Order: sequence, then C-alpha cells, then structure tokens
Amino acid sequence: MAERSLVYFVADVHLGLDVNDPADREARFVRFLESIPKDKTLALYMLGDIWDFWYEYKDLVPKGYVRVFAALMDLMEAGVKVYFFQGNHDIWCYHYFSDMGIEILQQPYVVELGGKVFCLGHGDGLGPGLFSYKLMRGIFRNKFCQRMFSAFIHPTLAFALGKGWSKRNRLSRSGEYVFKGPDEPLYKFAVEFSGNRKIDYMIFGHFHTSVDLELPTGARLLVLKDWMDPQSSKFIVFDLISGCLGISQNIE
Repeated sequence: MAERSLVYFVADVHLGLDVNDPADREARFVRFLESIPKDKTLALYMLGDIWDFWYEYKDLVPKGYVRVFAALMDLMEAGVKVYFFQGNHDIWCYHYFSDMGIEILQQPYVVELGGKVFCLGHGDGLGPGLFSYKLMRGIFRNKFCQRMFSAFIHPTLAFALGKGWSKRNRLSRSGEYVFKGPDEPLYKFAVEFSGNRKIDYMIFGHFHTSVDLELPTGARLLVLKDWMDPQSSKFIVFDLISGCLGISQNIE
C-alpha cells in the first residue's frame, strides 16, 4: 500500500441550503469526496458549516445526504481519518457523526502534520469583540437550551425554522464579504495565537471569502471560500512528504 501523505481541508459546503442549486452543490461535494485517493490520504478535516442546518434529536436526524455519508464511510473504511469542526450552522451534532466514526474537534485545534504545525477551526467567534455573536453562540451551545428546544419544538417545525432563517440570511447579503485584514477579529486572534507558539498554518472557514495572508509572526492565515457555486468550491491539500500546501478547485 502506498504511503499515506495527503491531508485535505474543506469548509462551508452548506449542504441543504436552498440557494443557487443545492442538488448540484451536494453532487460536487460527493465527487470531491470520491476523488480523494483512499490509499494515499491520511486525513480529511471538515472545518464546519458542511451542512447548512443540522440538528439531532435523540432518535432523529435530518433526512437525506445518503451519498455524502456513503462517500465518507468509504473513506473511513479505507483507513482515512475524518475530522469535523462544528460550524455556526451545524453546531447541533451530538452522537450521530461520532457513532459513524467521525471525530469531532473543538477550535482552535493544533496538530502537527509532516513537521508543520497547523491551527484549525471554523473561525467563528475567535478574536476580540463580537460580544453579541458570542452570546448567541453560547446560547446555541448551551445544553439546557438544547434540551428545551428538543423537548418543545417538533422536528418538522425545527428544520423549517432553521432552513428558512438560513436562507433569508443568505439572500439578504449583497456581494462577497470583504475580509478586513489587520482589523478583522480573526486576524487579531491569529497574530496573538501564533505569537505565543510555533504555528505554520492557520486554516479556517466561516467568512465565505478567500483569504491567504502571511502574518507578522510568520504564520500563514488561510480562509476557505464557500461552495455556493462551482467556481468557489475550493479545498486545501497538504502533502506531508514534500511539505507543499495547495488550494485546489473542485472537480466539475
């Protein structure tokens, strides 16, 4: 068997979001998963918001995504490690993913790969300020609030509310988000975090825009764009042997 030397990173696919062509988006993501060489790949890191709205009840999960889960299972059965970070749209995963064999990680997560040190996460809520967002994020992640939601909101209504809110939020935005560079809370977090320890790469999602910046600390900050259209569906591949990191376009 060939040596496993490839690591993949992907974020913000937003499966199920009824904007543009959700069926095409899911098909592109499945083709991407199926294109990963099973005998050469060590790991796949999914950096959050892979699903546009994911909420698990005790005995019920959102319907669909059979081909996605089948492709993920094929990877794991072939020996590829699959990791998942909860995004702000798919926070509410409890046991379904882990029972499948997907390991759930918490940001900021530091890992050494091929002699390089990576800091990974979804990217939301990191950095100074953002008090209202962090409050909302805390409520969404609060166990008591989650239990109350599950107990009193019927799944049909819950999924309709979640998907409807997300769609309205997406359609209300005009144009691509402009990353504010040194003024961005994530940038400030990245500079402080990489200044306190050796970090080579910091990879996140969440902002729906592409970012590739060298920080004053020498670390490289990368933000992956979303998969809302074929031209934006990018992913990162890192080769442990050569030490090369590249941003690639999804297979059409």
